Amino acid sequence: MSKQPLRVGIAGISGRVGQLLVEEVQAAGAVLSGGTARNPATVSTVPEGVPVFADLADLAAISDVVIDFTHAETAIAHAKAVAAHGTAWVLGTTGLSPEQSKAVRDAAEKCVVVHAANFSAGVTLVSRLALMMGQALPAETYDAEIVEMHHRQKVDAPSGTALALGESVAQGRGVALADVRESGRDGHTGPRKTGAIGFAALRGGQIVGEHEVLFTSADEQITISHRAFNRRIFATGAVRAAQWGAEQPAGYYGMEDVLGLPPL
Repeated sequence: MSKQPLRVGIAGISGRVGQLLVEEVQAAGAVLSGGTARNPATVSTVPEGVPVFADLADLAAISDVVIDFTHAETAIAHAKAVAAHGTAWVLGTTGLSPEQSKAVRDAAEKCVVVHAANFSAGVTLVSRLALMMGQALPAETYDAEIVEMHHRQKVDAPSGTALALGESVAQGRGVALADVRESGRDGHTGPRKTGAIGFAALRGGQIVGEHEVLFTSADEQITISHRAFNRRIFATGAVRAAQWGAEQPAGYYGMEDVLGLPPL
């Protein structure tokens, strides 16, 4: 008996990443089961016959996996919807509040949740290296800084990816990022605090995303950098995560799991 094609739904199907996801889902040989949009009647960019809903619960009911790059304010409702239907959830939303994060974690008790700030394989590897460098390079002698640049329309700073990289450095050092984070230095700030993890955010043009992690001592500097040339890389990674997640038991996963990286 032949295996049925994977049914993938796309939350926010009419957005820029949503349109790329449509192409990548079809290129992967999966079935585009449908999508969601704030005003389904106005969506004209989906293939003929593909349903578009206002409520993610309707999409979850006809999908094996839902890919979701929408907004933090939808996280709780979406978490309840996928959990109710046991639908795998590939979630790329960042900036979640503690309450929203708990809802995501709770959903993972009933369905697969693959959650990442960035679905690029390259960024995932940079994050792993940042963690390893945080472990290996003493905070007393190596200052850690994260610099990111994005397009001028981006409304949050630092980016979710930059914060995730900072979390990796902090994890490697065995500290909480909230306790050592320094962002947006301006004016007379005094000397840099030992062990701080600094962030700088740049905005301009239509840059998709650039991130650098720098470890600087009195004698050397190590820099890890990643540049995304096209948003398609996020869609490609999300579809890869969807294919992987569809084969897993319920639980909370990240892109390191999708790539098969060994635990540290």
